[in-house]
Amino acid sequence: MVHAFVLIEAEPARIADLAEALTEVDGVSEAYSVSGEVADLVAIVRVRQHDDLAEVVTRRIAGLPGILATSTLVAFKAYSRHDLEAIWDLGPR
Repeated sequence: MVHAFVLIEAEPARIADLAEALTEVDGVSEAYSVSGEVADLVAIVRVRQHDDLAEVVTRRIAGLPGILATSTLVAFKAYSRHDLEAIWDLGPR
């Protein structure tokens, strides 16, 4: 399982629409509007393989109208008191 955080710079007028569109992208589990200088949106991506991550980020996310730039942070390991396997379970293969 590959988990990634995609920081997205977007056209200001498109942020709300993009947040909703991101939740419809296969592989994106959550999308957040954020404040700060780094990004306008953050998409949480959970996929089975690195090749799937490339498809989600470079084609599905970057191809949405209004996205100016993306930066992807790939998680090495998750640390939490919650049952992350249950939270991030994609179901049967």
